[in-house]
Amino acid sequence: MDKTAEALTAAAATWWAAVLAGFTRTESVGMPALLLLAIVAVAVVLSIPRATWRWFGLYVTFVHELGHAFAALMTGRFVHGLKIGLNHSGQLVSSGRHGFSATWAGFWGYPAPAVVGLALVWAVSAGWAGAAASLGALILLLALIFLRNFTGILVALVSAAIAQCLVVFATLDTVSHVVLALGIALGVGAIRDFFKVAKVHTGRRQHLASSDAYILAQATGAPSWLWLGGFAAVIAGSAVLSGWLIWGLMA
Repeated sequence: MDKTAEALTAAAATWWAAVLAGFTRTESVGMPALLLLAIVAVAVVLSIPRATWRWFGLYVTFVHELGHAFAALMTGRFVHGLKIGLNHSGQLVSSGRHGFSATWAGFWGYPAPAVVGLALVWAVSAGWAGAAASLGALILLLALIFLRNFTGILVALVSAAIAQCLVVFATLDTVSHVVLALGIALGVGAIRDFFKVAKVHTGRRQHLASSDAYILAQATGAPSWLWLGGFAAVIAGSAVLSGWLIWGLMA
């Protein structure tokens, strides 16, 4: 075995050990109010200003499409691939039975970032921030097999690279702070995207064909507002629970 192969093997072993080490529960420790405010501020900076949302929104779209993919796999559908556009558009192609499985997969797009955000906030509050980072690092790597366009692959590669660096090099406190900021930012991003799709139904109806609510309405016969209400209920519920958990983190 040459030196390059040995170095790669050692790096892989170090990475895998760091991933496994993340799946160890630690005691949850409260955070000072100023630190929590700083973390919330970072999350807002990622998800509100247009300059940063242009890029972070691609990650939110990625999570949106992974929500569709995971829901499809849950019901036995076959996922052929997904694409992400620079304009924050996304497309998942899956096949399987019509009816419940298709509807279930179609629903879990817009709510997915909010639910993932809630899961990340909970992980920090419960002492599983390291596990959240390790699991996220693995999922982002596995997600690469589903990507079918350059933008999607680039978003996945950058996201996966950041996640691997976080798992291998960051301290536990840093991991907790980053995971919490990401969870909050995903929640805010989900709210922002919901208002965007709601606006399509109220003022930009020429773009209806791209709305998950419209697609679900066409497939099921249930009105679009019902699906929008479902999105809103999950997103709002996730936001309320996240806020409660964040409040509980205050030392």
